[in-house]
Amino acid sequence: MSVQMINKNNFEEVKNSDKLVLLDFYADWCGPCRMVAPILHEIAEERPDVIVGKINVDEEEDLAMKFGVYSIPTLVVMKNGEIIRQTSGARPKAQILAMLEG
Repeated sequence: MSVQMINKNNFEEVKNSDKLVLLDFYADWCGPCRMVAPILHEIAEERPDVIVGKINVDEEEDLAMKFGVYSIPTLVVMKNGEIIRQTSGARPKAQILAMLEG
C-alpha cells in the first residue's frame, strides 16, 4: 500500500478505519520531515495492515491544531479513531515500528 495524503476531506474516513493508522504531520521545507519520508514509504509497503498518511501542516492547519502539533515531524498512531501514541521529531524505522506494536 502507498502513503496517502490526508486532508480535511478524507480525514474522517481514515480516522474511522478498522486498520491501525500512522499519521505524519510534516512540511515540504522541513529537513527532518524529508528524512522520515522514505521510512514511511517503506512501512506503507511492508505493512498492509497499517494506513500510513501524511498531513501537510501548511495546508491543513486545522488538523495540525486539532492534534496539538507544535513541532514537525510529529508522528501519531491511531486505533479505532483514538490516539494511542504521539511523538515529535525524526525517528529511525525501528522506533516507528515499535510505536505501531505498542
